[in-house]
Amino acid sequence: MAKTILTVDDSASIRQMVSFTLKDAGYQVTEAVDGMDGLDKAKAGRFNLIFTDQNMPRMDGLTLIKQLRSLAPYTSIPILMLTTESSDAMKSQGRAAGATGWLVKPFDPQKLLEVVRKVIG
Repeated sequence: MAKTILTVDDSASIRQMVSFTLKDAGYQVTEAVDGMDGLDKAKAGRFNLIFTDQNMPRMDGLTLIKQLRSLAPYTSIPILMLTTESSDAMKSQGRAAGATGWLVKPFDPQKLLEVVRKVIG
């Protein structure tokens, strides 16, 4: 059975690139357009990994991570930030919120897959 990944980003082009890269490698991907949509889809489904952007309308990535970590199925699921934010302050806020790791956009598809394989196989 394919591993399932939720990708949350308000940029359609980023969602498409992430989805294409992951689907090409055999993963099942669900896309969400912002944090609220991501939270709804996470509650409705079961995911092995979640990617989230930081800067999105309606709910940002850090808030989404905190909300997900409060839900039983997502207390220990890997959640990776995929964002243009690369400051140490933002990274430590991400860790404090419960992010598993951090990838900076623009991302390298090979690097993305390496990280995914590392966290969920």
